[in-house]
Amino acid sequence: MTIPRLRGAALATVALVAAGSAVAPDAAGAAPGNPGAPRYSAGAASVHDPYFPDQGNGGYDVQHYDFDFSYDPATRLMDATATITAIATQDLDRFNLDFRGPDVSSVTVNGHAHDFTREGQELIVTPRPKLKAGQTFTVVVKYAGVPSVITDPDESIEGWVPTDDGAFVAGEPQGAPAWLPTNDHPTDKATYRFTAKVPEGLTAVGNGQLLSQETRDGWTTFVWDSTEPMASYLATVTIGNFVVTESTTPSGIPVYVAVDPRLVAGSASAVSQIPKMIDFFSAQFGPYPFASTGAIIDRAPNVGYALETQTKPIFSNTASVSTMAHELAHQWYGDSVSPERWSDIWLNEGFATYAQWMYTEYNGGASVNQTFNSSSNYGRAASSSFWQTVLADPGPVDMFSSIPYNRGAMTLHALRGKVGDETFFRILRQWAATHRYGHASTADFIALAERESGQDLDAFFDVWLYQKGKPTTW
Repeated sequence: MTIPRLRGAALATVALVAAGSAVAPDAAGAAPGNPGAPRYSAGAASVHDPYFPDQGNGGYDVQHYDFDFSYDPATRLMDATATITAIATQDLDRFNLDFRGPDVSSVTVNGHAHDFTREGQELIVTPRPKLKAGQTFTVVVKYAGVPSVITDPDESIEGWVPTDDGAFVAGEPQGAPAWLPTNDHPTDKATYRFTAKVPEGLTAVGNGQLLSQETRDGWTTFVWDSTEPMASYLATVTIGNFVVTESTTPSGIPVYVAVDPRLVAGSASAVSQIPKMIDFFSAQFGPYPFASTGAIIDRAPNVGYALETQTKPIFSNTASVSTMAHELAHQWYGDSVSPERWSDIWLNEGFATYAQWMYTEYNGGASVNQTFNSSSNYGRAASSSFWQTVLADPGPVDMFSSIPYNRGAMTLHALRGKVGDETFFRILRQWAATHRYGHASTADFIALAERESGQDLDAFFDVWLYQKGKPTTW
């Protein structure tokens, strides 16, 4: 995400952190007189992330989402079928999906219709026969109506946001369930396929690669395939009137860019530098982690931010060069490597902001050191409220304020000064490689930095991450 949201700006399968341990099996699930029988219980209704306690679910690990839908911007009506393939991580007699979307007409599990209820954002499914640990199962949810707009703790909006020609679709940190039944937490990544049917003349742009585009009877169907694991908050199928360009980077990565015609001229410089940015960041951070790249530049003036939707960052207005650099850097830090808990958000925003500073220097602008010392960063007075929040735990209201962005980037620059350039960039590359397509925590980063540097960095990180106040020595 960029514009600090003062906003008013072979694949590794990732197991759900709380899937096997969040809820102990219910003894009542065991067959009487047969202690060796499966002990069925409900999957956890949450992964207990303190910032968003209703997010995520336990008892299963999603492998793949297949989302097939039609959407008419004139009526704002969606008619959708979501097919979810998952593996049970415990014996299940009930499980939850996160869903705040339209009315559900049916739910099937492995082809059998099943009872379901809705409580808040929970879609609660009771499969019969019950599911055994290790079993692969398929859930099909059919629903229709108007998808939701979600308001976040900082009063910004996300989810399925209508525009004057379609919909701006963004999900960080809790918007994906507005339109897709999901296990909505970064710790359960999966692959995705989107089949989007929209009125002829409009374009539906999703994550990954465009497999097909076909127009018939006044409607155009787009099929998008995202083959690398993705967190639900990074999913998008944004719809509108777009000017589409396709190209490749010098290293051969396909680039797909969709821009609202009203924003083409103002975004031209940023768009033209996408290949240069991808190759620069690849040299600094390691190979680009996905099969394609690009951008979606839409006009959604009531949104006011950009988001690092996987493979194609999405912008709610004209894209600047620095913002484009920020969102593309997120493809390594935030998308491929996602936060284990939302309190770890500095690992996303601080890294992307520091990459943005690096690209500015590389592109002939201010040096990273100059940006670090500027009045927007370390040059702020010690009495500023900017220094009065704990960086490693900013809270749900401030998680998209300037604190995780700027102070996160400053922490990385201070670390660079402490361990030296060679070690610092080895740490960044190793972070991207070790946790590729996964998730990780602040503690994981500290451990990696200490291992790669051979230094005890506890005091350093305590001052920069866990204490209030302006650091004066490091």
